[in-house]
Amino acid sequence: MFHAASSPHGNRRAPLPPAESPAPGVPSPRPAPSGRRPGTQRDAFFDNAKYLAIVLVAMGHAWEPIKGDSRILESMYTVVYTFHMPAFIIISGYFSRSFDLRPDRLRRLLTGVVVPYVVFETLYSLFDRYVGGDEDHAISLLDPWYLTWFLAALFVWRLTTPIWKLIRYPLPVALVISMLASVSPQIGNDLDFQRVLQFLPFFVLGLSMKAEHFRLVRRRSVRIASVPVVAAALVVGWWASPRMQTGWFYHRDAAQEMGAPWWTGPVMMLALFGCSLLLTACFFSWVPGRRLWCTALGAGTLYGYLLHGFLIKGGEYGGWFDHDWQRTPLGELAVTVVAAAVVTLLCTAPVRRVFRCVMEPRMAWAFRPDAAESARERARGGSDRTPDGDRAKAAV
Repeated sequence: MFHAASSPHGNRRAPLPPAESPAPGVPSPRPAPSGRRPGTQRDAFFDNAKYLAIVLVAMGHAWEPIKGDSRILESMYTVVYTFHMPAFIIISGYFSRSFDLRPDRLRRLLTGVVVPYVVFETLYSLFDRYVGGDEDHAISLLDPWYLTWFLAALFVWRLTTPIWKLIRYPLPVALVISMLASVSPQIGNDLDFQRVLQFLPFFVLGLSMKAEHFRLVRRRSVRIASVPVVAAALVVGWWASPRMQTGWFYHRDAAQEMGAPWWTGPVMMLALFGCSLLLTACFFSWVPGRRLWCTALGAGTLYGYLLHGFLIKGGEYGGWFDHDWQRTPLGELAVTVVAAAVVTLLCTAPVRRVFRCVMEPRMAWAFRPDAAESARERARGGSDRTPDGDRAKAAV
């Protein structure tokens, strides 16, 4: 390792050999982008997937008031609702794998999930009361309204992450819990716990996944196979739309609350879980893995998710969706394009700068100083951009 040298300075480190070119087929290491520490670069695939998923969410919400008797739109609505939230939840679970009860991560959970939940649950309740005209709509942080259920669910899921990482068979346990929830109407509406439990397997699946699992579904063979699968799903959606309640796709009610026999709850849970996984795999197979114009928008999907609800509900209250032309093929296409464009704008950097104070507040005044976190800050040179920080933001 060291060679003696006849130098007045004593032993010196031997000079390093000249750098060699990598062997054919072996990629050379890429330099970290300026301003970013090595290992902290966001994966374009996940940002693209989150952006496309939130576009589908907005499109589905825009279709709901106009689909009426349109069987084509109803079948598309059914197919999209089968996988768009499962895809989003799987990604959230995947980026929650490192979560534990460390103080800095609990702070991020409070500022990035709890604070937006409290703010937007309050705003949505006031919006429905004074704009929607529902004078009986009281503010209740225990009864999420419209879109805020996802934040309540994410809070519960992430808090239970250490448990799912501890037990041996997390996914089967989560599936059993979701099936039991589907036959338990007594659970009630507190924190929308039916959705928390019925969507739980997707979050637990995300916790159990590794990067190679996403690479498997992004192979060319899967991409080709997904075409007939999605086509078949649209045919099934066409057949099922007049025969099946859409409430099954919302996962917010037990079987008995939808007027079905109790035993259909577990059966539908397993069937929809399988269908959702299949269509989610098809969705992931078509998500680009390279940086695109929309990649940066993936960091702002929570903004688009929470803000577009005011426009959808405002449109319903204001009669924006009451025009006959919107129920023609061209009208349905126009509503779809507008919904995609609006949610895209809501994910942009200017919107995020305006609403960051309630979406990602620092709130240093609210927390006690953490000596361990201060030591970590000093060790990494005062930078607050860490893999864990990126992972927490990528999860939502």
